[in-house]
Amino acid sequence: MLNMAKALHRETGLRRLCLAGGVALNSVANSRLLRESGFEELYIQPSPGDGGGALGGALYVYHHVLNNPRSFVMDHAYWWQAHSHDAIRQFLVESGIRHEFIGDEDGVLDRTVETLKAGNVVGWFNGRFEWGPRALGNRSILGDLRRAEMKDIVNTKIKFREPYRPFAPSILAEHCESFFDLAHPAQQYPARFMLYLVDVKPEKRDVIPATTHANGTGRVQVVSRDTTPRYYRLIERFHQATGVPVILNTSFNLKGEPVVNTPREAYSSFMRSGIDLLVLDQFLVWKEK
Repeated sequence: MLNMAKALHRETGLRRLCLAGGVALNSVANSRLLRESGFEELYIQPSPGDGGGALGGALYVYHHVLNNPRSFVMDHAYWWQAHSHDAIRQFLVESGIRHEFIGDEDGVLDRTVETLKAGNVVGWFNGRFEWGPRALGNRSILGDLRRAEMKDIVNTKIKFREPYRPFAPSILAEHCESFFDLAHPAQQYPARFMLYLVDVKPEKRDVIPATTHANGTGRVQVVSRDTTPRYYRLIERFHQATGVPVILNTSFNLKGEPVVNTPREAYSSFMRSGIDLLVLDQFLVWKEK
């Protein structure tokens, strides 16, 4: 891949490279392309594998069959199904699930941050489902990455997989360069979609041990206010409470299962795992003690 990209850069002299296909999900390769190929920017949409063929087909018809001008830019991944307050409430009431509704957005964020700070794990269900294989803050399992043991807790008690498997750090865009070796993160679309593996700054590795790999790297997700406002506010509130603008993020699913989409699926995964708090938009569900 690197040799082909270098040759392409020499031949064209262009600054930007667009990648597609399942190989574009290789975060290690993407990072090396950015550092070593000569291209200054990469673009990879969040579902570059087989599922992305649906998007390609739609855009082909729109531009080449219907002759519409190019204008659409996929700058976020939140395109799939959303569930309204009424739909979530109906599911909880009809299922007889004890819950708490918090109408104040700040209240939801504060309770979630308190839960994370206490070393608990949160199932975070919000807005539209992500397009592609990465959970980017709308169907996510969240934890306090300052705790080194959090990686083992989420792997063994929730994901039911090998304890060495890594998780992603979600970081506020304006703080990214303080923690990671990634220049101009707001311009790097793959970083929004968790498609780069980058070095964690040596002085920050002990600050976020649960998402720092043994070789000192992390598969970072850069979170911007304009594309992910609620998730951004949650991390911002965590930063205000702890001084760390990063949280642990992994997909909201159990081993061998797809990422949850509906409130029913989220509740099922919640009850069959060690997740402590389920946040369904503005509804909170706790495990019965």
